[in-house]
Amino acid sequence: MNDVPRPEVRQQPKTITKETVFLVVDDFEPMRKVTSGQLRAMGVHTIVLAKNGVEALRLLKRQRVDIVLSDWNMPVMSGLELLKAVRGDTKLSRLPFIMITAEAERQRIEEAIASGVSDLLVKPYTAERLAAHIDKALTAGPRARAAKPVLHSAGEAPSETQVNSEAVRPTILVVDDTADNLILLSHLFMDEYRVRITHSGVKALEICQSNNPPDLVLLDIMMPGMDGFEVARHMREHPTSEAIPVIFVTAMTGDDARLKGLELGAVDFITKPIDPDVLKPRVRNFMRFVEQRKQLQADYDGMLALARLREDVENITRHDLKGPLAGVIGLVQALADNPSTNRKQVEQLRVVEETTLQVLDMINLSSELFKIETGRFKLDAKPVKIGDILSRIVETARTTFAAKHLTIAIDITLPVGKETPQALGDAMFCYSLFQNLIKNACEAAPDKSRVVVTLNDETPLSIIIKNKGVVPAEIRARFFDKFVTHGKQGGTGLGTYSARLLAEAQNGHVALTVSDPENLTTITVILPRHSGQA
Repeated sequence: MNDVPRPEVRQQPKTITKETVFLVVDDFEPMRKVTSGQLRAMGVHTIVLAKNGVEALRLLKRQRVDIVLSDWNMPVMSGLELLKAVRGDTKLSRLPFIMITAEAERQRIEEAIASGVSDLLVKPYTAERLAAHIDKALTAGPRARAAKPVLHSAGEAPSETQVNSEAVRPTILVVDDTADNLILLSHLFMDEYRVRITHSGVKALEICQSNNPPDLVLLDIMMPGMDGFEVARHMREHPTSEAIPVIFVTAMTGDDARLKGLELGAVDFITKPIDPDVLKPRVRNFMRFVEQRKQLQADYDGMLALARLREDVENITRHDLKGPLAGVIGLVQALADNPSTNRKQVEQLRVVEETTLQVLDMINLSSELFKIETGRFKLDAKPVKIGDILSRIVETARTTFAAKHLTIAIDITLPVGKETPQALGDAMFCYSLFQNLIKNACEAAPDKSRVVVTLNDETPLSIIIKNKGVVPAEIRARFFDKFVTHGKQGGTGLGTYSARLLAEAQNGHVALTVSDPENLTTITVILPRHSGQA
C-alpha cells in the first residue's frame, strides 16, 4: 500500500480521427472543461461546448458535429428533450448521442432508449470508460459488451491479460496525515476491501481523479497543505470523482464543520478517536450503495443491447416480409390482366391485391408509428386526394363485410364543377388512419345496418364516420388509448390508438361522439386542407 496513483492510461477510441467533431453539453462549466480535457487526452482536436439543449441545437444547425455527449439534467432544455429534438430532425436523426447521467429510475431510462439514445454513461465514469462508450456509439455494428475492470498492484499499470483476485473487491482510499491513523484504518478494512492510503490531500485528489478511482474515501479534515474540505470540493468538480462517497474522519465536532462537510457532499462524519464498531457497519452500508450504482451501468448496457436486438429483428422481419408480398402482388396483377380471367375473378383478384397492399402499407407504417411515439417523426406534408382514398377503402369494406349485408355509403357533396377537396398530410398515413376507423365502424355495426362516411367541403377538412351501435360506456373516455378493446375476439386495441397518432402527426385530431338514444357512434377526423383548394 502506498500513495502512488495509478498512471493515466490514455485510451484513444479506434473510431476517432483528427476530423471527428464532438459536442459537449453540460450546464456546469467545470464539467464541460473536465470532459473536454479527457477528450483531448484521447486525441480529439475539435470540441464544441454548449451549456444547455437550446444552445446545443443552435450549434448543431450551424456546423457539423459527429457525436454528442450530453448531461441529462439541465435547465432550459434537458438532455432527453435535446435527444428527442435531434432524433426528430431528418438531418440530425442518425447523429451518435451519448447521455451522461446519474439517473436511476428505470422508466426514464426506458424513455431515453425508446427515444433513440446511442449509449448511456453512468456517473461517475473514468476516461477509459468514456473512451469505450465513444467507440460503441460511433460504431454502427452491434453493441460491444463493456470490458471488465482489472485492478493492479499499487503503482503498477495493468496488462490486458492480467487477472487479479482483487478485481471484484471495492476500494477504500484512506487519507490522513497521521501515520498511526493510516495503519489503524488500513488494517481495519484490509480483509474485506482493497485499501489505498495517502497522507497528502494533493495525492488523494490525484488518485480520485485517475482512471482507477476508489469506491469510498475516508478523509481527514485537518491536514497541511490541502485540507479535507478542499479535497472534497475539488472532487465534486470532476466527473471521475464527483459521485465518490466521502466519510469525514475527524477530531472536529462542531456543527459548522459538519454543515460545511455536508454542503461538500459528505455522506457521514466519524469522530476521532475511532470506534471500529461504529465505523465498520457504516462503511459496509455505503459499499452496498456503491455496488448498486456500479450495477446500473451493466443494467443500462443490457437494456440498450436488448433494444438494439429488438430493432434489428423488427427491421429484418419487415425486410423479409416485403419480398414475398411483392411477389404476391405481381402474381395477382398478372392474373387480373390475363384476358382469360372473367370479370368476377378480376374483382376478387383486385380485392386480394388491395388487401396485400394494405399489409405492405402496415409494414412500412410500423417504423413511422415508432418514430411518432418517441417524438422523432417529422411530417413532410403534401396534397392528399382524400376522396380517392376514402372511396377505395369503402369499396374494399363492402367486399370484406358482405356477409353482414351492410350498406356502406360515401357522401362527398360538392357544388357543380368544384373539385374534391384535398388534405395536406401524408397519403400513407391517411390510408391507414381511415382504413382502421372504417373497418372498426363496420365491425361494430349490427348486421343489415348502415355505415356512412362523409367528406365535408370545409377548412380544415372534416371526415365523419357514423355507424349504428354505441361504444361501451366503460371505454369511451379511453377509446383512443393504447390497447383499449372490448368484446372483440383477437382485438389488439391498437387500431383507434394508431388512428389518433396518425391524425395528430398530420396536425389534425380525431374525436368520438356517442348518442345512446339514437344508438349511434360518430367519429370525426379533422385534417388540414391543402391551401390551393381553400
